[in-house]
Amino acid sequence: MSAAPLEMKAPAGAPDLEWAAGEMAASEPWITLRRGFEDALRILSDPTKEVWVGWQAGQRTGFLILNMQGAFTPYLQTICVARAARGRGTGSAMLDWLERRAFAGAKNLFLCVSSFNPGARRLYERRGFEMIGTLRDYVVAGHDEILMRKTTGPLVG
Repeated sequence: MSAAPLEMKAPAGAPDLEWAAGEMAASEPWITLRRGFEDALRILSDPTKEVWVGWQAGQRTGFLILNMQGAFTPYLQTICVARAARGRGTGSAMLDWLERRAFAGAKNLFLCVSSFNPGARRLYERRGFEMIGTLRDYVVAGHDEILMRKTTGPLVG
């Protein structure tokens, strides 16, 4: 079953942010990474990050957090497909949107995937991301974060 067309919008205030925080807190990898609702809401409310909410057929279906500041940018900090929208192509549609957004002004797109999330890692690899490093015990002890990059070429030239 194909997903309805995806529209990505900036959050329209507290209802969107609270919905996203609830989805994040109730889903892996954030459960294992010990990110509860309040932690998620704080991350989603960070004014230095871009937050985008995915809508399909009038329903929120996911969100992402994009960091456009720092050495490895753009950096996909978080992508989450709503529990009710999984398995319908929503995550792929969100990644398609993200890549258009990122590569419109950058040569690279970075993300981290948790070592205990091999399905997500395989998805990113199928989409052209390559592992560039491992951050051992980065968020919680016993689990690593795999730094990945997709590129369209070197920064210069």
